[in-house]
Amino acid sequence: MNFTQWGQWFFYAFCLITLVQVFYYLFFFLRFAFYKSKAKAISQTHPVSVIICARDEAANLAKNLPGALVQTYGTTHEVIVVNDNSFDETKYLLEEFQRAFKQLHVVELKQEAKLIPGKKFPLSVGIKTAKYEILLLTDADCVPASEYWMEKMQASYKDGIEIVLGYGAYHKKKGLLNKIIRWETFSTALQYFSFALAGMPYMGVGRNLSYKKEVFFRHKGFSAHNKIPSGDDDLFINMAANSTNTDINIDKDAFTLSEPPRNWQAWRKQKRRHYSTSKYYKPIHQFLLGIYTFSHFLFYPLLTASLVFYQWEWALIVFGIRFILQAVIYFIGLKKLGEKDLYPWFLFFDIGMFFYYLFFSFSLLRKPRPSWK
Repeated sequence: MNFTQWGQWFFYAFCLITLVQVFYYLFFFLRFAFYKSKAKAISQTHPVSVIICARDEAANLAKNLPGALVQTYGTTHEVIVVNDNSFDETKYLLEEFQRAFKQLHVVELKQEAKLIPGKKFPLSVGIKTAKYEILLLTDADCVPASEYWMEKMQASYKDGIEIVLGYGAYHKKKGLLNKIIRWETFSTALQYFSFALAGMPYMGVGRNLSYKKEVFFRHKGFSAHNKIPSGDDDLFINMAANSTNTDINIDKDAFTLSEPPRNWQAWRKQKRRHYSTSKYYKPIHQFLLGIYTFSHFLFYPLLTASLVFYQWEWALIVFGIRFILQAVIYFIGLKKLGEKDLYPWFLFFDIGMFFYYLFFSFSLLRKPRPSWK
């Protein structure tokens, strides 16, 4: 086979991969770009139980817990903090907060759960302790983006809705690492929001997630994946969510904000922990996410091969079709999620996803570590 024939095959493969990518952008991501939440005919507020699990999080709780305690919310609510065997000043800090805020309830865990590594046991205890049906989950290192977080998140509940997926953003800081972390967070959110809008919800993030107690008990909590340290958010949603019981909330007042990992090693550890759970998703979700990732991974290598070994004009035309579609969807999506400052970088980050996939693909083969932090 000569270079001309090789060039043709590279170009045909590039066209096929581009077609797959365009399908995902049109069928899935376009839904998020043009999504508008429907106004409710009758506005109703529900009692809410906020649940936060903490282990040696005194510094984060001192900084972030007041954001959950001073919410503007006219209906009955409570904030439950599960102190999971902390060795720092968490216990004494929470006692001080309790004196000032009557809605704060503290659950002290003094023994490790046998054979249940990670966060699932303390979170289960918090859920069983909760007084109210609607649960609103976040982490100790997260702070609500506004005083209306609780109100906005519970407002998504209407007839048939049992799960609400929120957006857990990261604080904007200087440096390339911060931009990469926020871009990856946006890309993940674009996928799980879009899939939910297409009737195929597959995950949520524990930084900002809500569901009803009845859903938790109906699915016997985390018993189906108790031995896996991670997955208290995405694996549970993957199991419990369906096309009719899940909604999304992208109101900026309903966001949470977290401190991003401070260095590359910390971020790598965080992402490896997340990707170690994705192999337990439902087969249909693994297939669809795998096809998207595989096509994205091959896109730029095949583009390069087509430019070198085939007619570069045709290769650029095919590239341009995806680029224009991508540019429109990313612009709208980044604006909706408050990440518009990343837009000038989107092509750079899109190319960089090749190396991202290559690096983190090994995480699928790694055994998850028992720590939940």
